[in-house]
Amino acid sequence: MKFQHIIGIDLSKESIDLFCHQLNSYFKIENATTGFLQLLKWLKEQKISYCQVMIVMEHTGLYSHHFESFLHKHKIAFAKVPALAIKKSLGLARGKSDKIDAKRIARYGFEKRDVLISQPNPDKVLQRLKLLYSSRRRLVRLRTSLKSAVTELRPITNASDVIITSHRRLIKDLTDEIKKIETEIKHLRSQNASISYNANLLQSVKCVGEVLLTATIVKTENFTRFSNVRKFCCYCGTAPFEHSSGKSIRRRTKVSHLADKEMKSLLDRSACSAIQYDKELRAFYERRLAMGKSKQSTINIVRNKIIYRMFAVIKRQTPFIENYLQTA
Repeated sequence: MKFQHIIGIDLSKESIDLFCHQLNSYFKIENATTGFLQLLKWLKEQKISYCQVMIVMEHTGLYSHHFESFLHKHKIAFAKVPALAIKKSLGLARGKSDKIDAKRIARYGFEKRDVLISQPNPDKVLQRLKLLYSSRRRLVRLRTSLKSAVTELRPITNASDVIITSHRRLIKDLTDEIKKIETEIKHLRSQNASISYNANLLQSVKCVGEVLLTATIVKTENFTRFSNVRKFCCYCGTAPFEHSSGKSIRRRTKVSHLADKEMKSLLDRSACSAIQYDKELRAFYERRLAMGKSKQSTINIVRNKIIYRMFAVIKRQTPFIENYLQTA
């Protein structure tokens, strides 16, 4: 569907700056229901139908949560794009302000209007799952920080020191809270038949644990966000790309640093585990090393194999069956 008006917005915690590309019009509203109603009033004044508008915004986490719900309620289309994609499209750019950013986002939306995809109304269970997963990740990060502090303090203090004991109490409390969230995540998954079934399918893949399968469901929006497995590999930073030009430049293929580092880290742990406990992948790993191949590139291939296995079981809707033929 082609939209007649593209509105770029720069969204912050307290306010939203809006710029309509076609009308070359700028206005600012409060990031609250009163401000959202002002947007509807402005559209009415400009005699613009809701179905004629596409709003383009960057990913801003929880700051846009209420605004997105409001847009879905009034059936106003909007697209969320990575901030880096907008930045790269600008070329040489000087100066920065909320108004300028809104204008640049509107221009980006106008240029990409033929390929922009309207954000669908999110599943409530999936939305809640994302919040739980991000909360768990924060608590794990905090617990890891405290554990590192205890390790650093141990050589210069005794075990009964008030600093050590307080840190250990906090670590125990955090561990208990993490377990509660993990229990809630499992309970929540069971409330959605599709998510629950996909989670069970992912569990059938060897070395795919609870954290990785939950992260995969969240990042792929239950395998609806990415049209093919290659795109998800790119997102995770495991897809290799050619690097050559003419006859003079012939460098080895390598992965891009533009990736979801957290997802790549989870896949790395899974790959290291698979090399130890999965017969087929261990044999593949040892065979590659015997051929003189790079250890890191081989681990990356194992990461990709795990991703392809996850997508395969979802596509077939059947559990993974290990088919390892051991040679005599």
